Amino acid sequence: MNRGQPPSLINLWTIAGALLVAGCLMAITLLLIGWIRPPRPGDAGFVAADITVIPPSTLTPSPAPSATAAGTASASNGELGVGAYVQIQGTEGAGLRIRSAPGLNTDTVFRGEEAETFKVTDGPQQADGYTWWKLVAPYDETRTGWAASDFLVVVPAPDSTATPSS
Repeated sequence: MNRGQPPSLINLWTIAGALLVAGCLMAITLLLIGWIRPPRPGDAGFVAADITVIPPSTLTPSPAPSATAAGTASASNGELGVGAYVQIQGTEGAGLRIRSAPGLNTDTVFRGEEAETFKVTDGPQQADGYTWWKLVAPYDETRTGWAASDFLVVVPAPDSTATPSS
């Protein structure tokens, strides 16, 4: 060794050690990428869906509803009035907005479905060019509100003497 010169840092053992450390780091990186990266989804291609189309029930035509005069609100013989049962029709499946009060500018409480049946509990009232009736669902008294008579058809009252079959 030369005492006047600094020792050489580049020698065979230094290069071998650096390559060994770099190789270990490369192997660890490749392993982590393989374990952490999510697996590739397989090629699903075209998957056919099973769809069951249930046709809507056919409704028996009935005469158009007729509103009673302003002083006579009780129903009799298929006329629209308090105590009558009505069904929503003529919405082409879109349903009918049942409102909190008579009128087109009042809040919508819920949407009555096409062919849904209700009992008339109040009315008639005139607002915004329509005759409005207060309806309540016979199966759920919380479904109540006002509907325009243009989309209501009187139906027979449900048979209360019928017993459900099992």
